[in-house]
Amino acid sequence: MKISRRSFLKLTGAAAAASALAGAGFPGRAAAAEQIRVHYAREIPTICTFCGVGCSIICSVKDGIVINTEGDPDNPINEGALCSKGSSLYNISYIYDAKGRPKPNPNRLTRPLYRAPGSDRWEPKSWDWMYEEIIKRIKETRDSSFETADENGVTVNRTQKIAWLGSAFCTNEENYLFNKMARAMGVINIDHCARL
Repeated sequence: MKISRRSFLKLTGAAAAASALAGAGFPGRAAAAEQIRVHYAREIPTICTFCGVGCSIICSVKDGIVINTEGDPDNPINEGALCSKGSSLYNISYIYDAKGRPKPNPNRLTRPLYRAPGSDRWEPKSWDWMYEEIIKRIKETRDSSFETADENGVTVNRTQKIAWLGSAFCTNEENYLFNKMARAMGVINIDHCARL
């Protein structure tokens, strides 16, 4: 069957019109259009904390729950674009169920877990217990390994049995303070994990 150019354009136009009418629904008929997930959500701008670039993110919040995150197109730093870490920010706290509703991510840690030496399982502990245990172990290790001078008699005031790894989830300012704290304790093995 041979179709002329004019017939092709008529058929294409008719098909587009029929699709538009079918999608919009007819008066008197209940439209079964899917509602947008962020409909009536409050938009709250924030800054991504994965690295020190400072990309802006818009968090859509509905009923006190973050239901969506996306890059802010009005921000001059990222202009709406996000890297792989920033794009996955939402999935840290929430995932979608089969009906597309957000629910808390079951893999997200919400409390401190401790695994005793030689144990094969993690035990939930309180934050107070965890802080005390960390402080106690850092103090014991620092006191037992602190060097005031090296083998040549040069003053070094250091400990080589503690290493410090900065967090890519913290801001530059927080990591600056952590670095200063580590150096004040005499830690010289310092690194940072900000990698994309």
